[in-house]
Amino acid sequence: MFEKILIANRGEIALRIQRACREMGIKTVVVHSEADREAKYVKLADESVCIGPAASNLSYLSMPAIISAAEVTDAQAIHPGYGFLSENADFAERVEQSGFVFIGPRAESIRLMGDKVSAKHAMIEAGVPCVPGSEGALPDDPKAIVQTARKVGYPVIIKAAGGGGGRGMRVVHTEAALINAVAMTKTEAGAAFGNPEVYMEKFLENPRHVEIQILADQHGNAVWLGERDCSMQRRHQKVIEEAPAPGIPRKIIEKIGDRCAAACRKIGYRGAGTFEFLYENGEFYFIEMNTRVQVEHPVTEMITGVDIVQEQIRIAFNEKLRFKQSDITLKGHAIECRINAEDPFKFTPSPGRITSWHAPGGPGIRVDSHAYAGYFVPPYYDSMIGKVISYGETREQAIRRMQIALSEMVVEGIQTNIALHRELMIDARFIEGGTNIHYLEHKLADMPDLAKKHQ
Repeated sequence: MFEKILIANRGEIALRIQRACREMGIKTVVVHSEADREAKYVKLADESVCIGPAASNLSYLSMPAIISAAEVTDAQAIHPGYGFLSENADFAERVEQSGFVFIGPRAESIRLMGDKVSAKHAMIEAGVPCVPGSEGALPDDPKAIVQTARKVGYPVIIKAAGGGGGRGMRVVHTEAALINAVAMTKTEAGAAFGNPEVYMEKFLENPRHVEIQILADQHGNAVWLGERDCSMQRRHQKVIEEAPAPGIPRKIIEKIGDRCAAACRKIGYRGAGTFEFLYENGEFYFIEMNTRVQVEHPVTEMITGVDIVQEQIRIAFNEKLRFKQSDITLKGHAIECRINAEDPFKFTPSPGRITSWHAPGGPGIRVDSHAYAGYFVPPYYDSMIGKVISYGETREQAIRRMQIALSEMVVEGIQTNIALHRELMIDARFIEGGTNIHYLEHKLADMPDLAKKHQ
């Protein structure tokens, strides 16, 4: 096994990877910006290297700085976590070319799945159902674009081929608005992603967001670890995730899971990955694949007993998967609430010093966080400061345990979205299960009433 791994990330995922390594007896090197010098995981690391100032582009996104840190500390492998450089094919390539192991997929897999058009082609070939839409990138000819939209049927959504994180999308309800919408999305896509290509899909009105977690080794083996429902989201950003997805027949889930594992074998995928789908009227439609560990991986770990981060490391070390599909059993239910340093109803970031911190506990409660009393939440990065995960034998028990955990949790000195999570955990539609991706946005339309209730 690797003797030393460099963690090329920050925050709770850096601590999560560090814990996995320590359990496996692997030494860790943590890279950090000047703003993260006092972080818990930096102090716990075997070695730490400051790779630049607070700005991400001068630190966590600096490939030369990260590779230099690996060289001077004699690390053997680099784990990118999520975000930052985790889905950057050039980084994966440079890591391998520099003589280190990239704990993730091969660069060609990241490129294939990172471009939404090529990813869709690959999935169609592999038999994974996709949203009806254009065959590939939209042409320049307005007449051809109009014909495609008529064939697909309105409303349609125009998406950037190199997009992600909810950016580079535009919904079009009428033919009159189509050409202008395509032109605007192309301009945005070129500026944001360096790739002006866009494609068209049928816009599903009230879908759920359901994803399949997979693991694939370098010996042609692939398994799927159940599904997650991530429909509770705001502006395409997930707020609550759970596993398994409530109310979807197991036969449908198993069919799509098996296809995802087969697709991984077909494209020669290695490592952990997530197939993201929209689910509506009993049908699954592939939207994208994330070629990294997900923020919400703990809910899958809770119901399967599989440590996804440790399996990533074993796969990168060229070990075979230690289990077959028949060995994977789902037990119980898990829910994750993302705790962000932000106003719970206006969503404005709230960086600053945490003066008081009390994490919840008790049966079935897991808290993944790098925060503590006295920790200064920097203003330069994502606002997430932790995740609370509850596990129960039933969904009802998982919800009840989460309600208790959120009532116990204390974070003072900054604002957090805990009040919003408390509200959602007693929401009748959430308790019923199966809300669509627009539900939270509609609920937040009553924001003044909610905010008043929690003042």
